[in-house]
Amino acid sequence: MFRVPFLVAIALAIAFGGGIWSTLRALEATTGFGAIRLGPWEAFPNAQTAEADPYAKSHRASAGALLYASAEGLQFTATVDSAGATLRGDCTYRISGHTPPARLWTLYTDGAAASSRVRGQDLPVALNSRSILRKADGTFDIEISAEAKPANWLAIRPDGRFRLKLTLLDTPAAGSSGLIDLSMPSIQKTGCGDA
Repeated sequence: MFRVPFLVAIALAIAFGGGIWSTLRALEATTGFGAIRLGPWEAFPNAQTAEADPYAKSHRASAGALLYASAEGLQFTATVDSAGATLRGDCTYRISGHTPPARLWTLYTDGAAASSRVRGQDLPVALNSRSILRKADGTFDIEISAEAKPANWLAIRPDGRFRLKLTLLDTPAAGSSGLIDLSMPSIQKTGCGDA
């Protein structure tokens, strides 16, 4: 007597549960379509515009991110270093070089080893173009480590993985199709806790 309704309930639970699970996995897998890779850095030029694809719009809605006009901002994300190895909290990294022209840029970490767990300790969790020390030629070096470093330093936790987010604000690069010609800073691993 309850066999048919029970089987229908199981089928619906599997269908809805599987649909929600597969949707969440698809949203975690990509920020959207049309990615541009410049070394370890990846950008989605249309992700923050009105012309964004449905995946990019879903990411933006779940993160509560601002909607930039095409020439206002462009966000680059790095999950690997310049050698292709995943960024880990138990390693030390150096970001070297310069960024594309922008009125202002910001750099922060995101992920398990990211700044959210070190915020209450008065450690540097974000940097911007107006607060860093530069060399005479305009380039810079930024150390990313769980241990304090001199000059430009971003603090991370010594566990888990993290990503770097570099946002260029008021940049001509965001509105141009010449993103491939941009020069981005390199990310070099300088040591790890296990080696």
